[in-house]
Amino acid sequence: MEVSYLYISIILIVSSYLFTTLVRRRSANLPPTVFPSIPIIGNLYLLKPPLYRTLAKISAKHGPILQLQLGFRHVLVISSPSAAEECFTKNDIVFANRPKILYRKIIDVKYTSLAWSSYGDNRRILRRIASIEILSIHRMNEFHHIRVDENKLLIGKLRSNSSPVAVKSLFSEDIVNEMTVLAGASNVGDYLPVLGWLGTKSLEKKLIALQEKRDVFFQGLIEQLRKSRGTEVGNGRKTMIEMLLSLQESEPKYYTDAMIRSFVLVLLSAGSDTSAGTMEWAMSLLVNHPPVIKKAQAEIDRVVGNNCLVDESDINILPYLRCIINETLRLYPAAPLLVPHESSEDCVIMGYSIPRGTMLIVNQWAIHHDPKLWSDPERFNPERFEGLEGTRDAFKLMSYGSGRRSCPGEGLAVHSIVMTLGSVIQCFDWERVNDEMVDMTEGPGITLPKAVPLVAKCIPRLEMTNLLSDL
Repeated sequence: MEVSYLYISIILIVSSYLFTTLVRRRSANLPPTVFPSIPIIGNLYLLKPPLYRTLAKISAKHGPILQLQLGFRHVLVISSPSAAEECFTKNDIVFANRPKILYRKIIDVKYTSLAWSSYGDNRRILRRIASIEILSIHRMNEFHHIRVDENKLLIGKLRSNSSPVAVKSLFSEDIVNEMTVLAGASNVGDYLPVLGWLGTKSLEKKLIALQEKRDVFFQGLIEQLRKSRGTEVGNGRKTMIEMLLSLQESEPKYYTDAMIRSFVLVLLSAGSDTSAGTMEWAMSLLVNHPPVIKKAQAEIDRVVGNNCLVDESDINILPYLRCIINETLRLYPAAPLLVPHESSEDCVIMGYSIPRGTMLIVNQWAIHHDPKLWSDPERFNPERFEGLEGTRDAFKLMSYGSGRRSCPGEGLAVHSIVMTLGSVIQCFDWERVNDEMVDMTEGPGITLPKAVPLVAKCIPRLEMTNLLSDL
């Protein structure tokens, strides 16, 4: 009998908690949520990797705007273009902050980097440096010859290597790969500080070791260039680090070596790993769809010819190549959940009240795979983007984010991908290593890597023999 009373008491307590929570939510006009929200852990029990797919399934069932309770954090999950537009237009400043998490505390030097700095003076200075000193059209043109030389080295390496080749290794560096894998590691302490000590120490040690490793690497580059100051790279042009060292002379307290290391790594990781991943996904899709390669090669042969490599300046005369890149970014976005934001004050999204301090997750992967927005969304169909200018389709396709915290290197990334992907398609025929289709399974990490790296046959095209022999 006493046991029965205990069960009844527990049921009454839980029921009362759920009822009170529901009434409180309705009176506060909060977005829909998923019940039950368990005391202390909230909705954490729902989350399974890969997170973008799990959240997409939850949103498909409960709606495109959800508020989840993940431990102590209020999290707003957006999976519709209209809701994303409200976040990144009229509420853009409100969501210009970043949440505090362990990985970013260590890797982004206590939240002071370009990617993770709070919205304020430091972030504005870093953004200005990136936009004007490094990523402006003028600076991009100054660095153009370096990218061209690197592209020629890549083509020469492919020509000399025996087939088949591991495609991802052509485009990326191990130090960046390791960082993105650790970035995707879950840390319970980010949501349940009381329990965080159980799993935080191991991850924290790995992050600190990685931080030290990358600091040694980039400090070596800084010292090397500091010693060779006055010697400029080709045609009087300085490298990115040399530009920052010049600024250090006038403002040494701000442009410290630590700031330069952090700044360079953010640009490297945001630009190289995401671009390399996009090109590997693109090549994987292409070898699984040979007619698309042939159509892209025909376009390049027609408008560029076989006497010179595809260049960044060809971006506007290769529309089908752009379609391939857009379709790749739609199917396999480099940041499937974008970079999380956090609200700095109360606001309203789609008529719902959003409290200050809410983490914003925009599920770009869910938007890109929504059958209400895209016909046959799982099919690789570059032609769906014919007639689209650029890499954005309102808020249906925003591969580089949107608003004040969008990627400042979008222009450089797109131009570089066009030149590199265009050149490897132009110069070589690509085939699968056997009759089996390339495995398109996604691996762990924040930048949507392939679970099984692409290995493909690479055969020089006869039409390009003369050009390849001159490289």
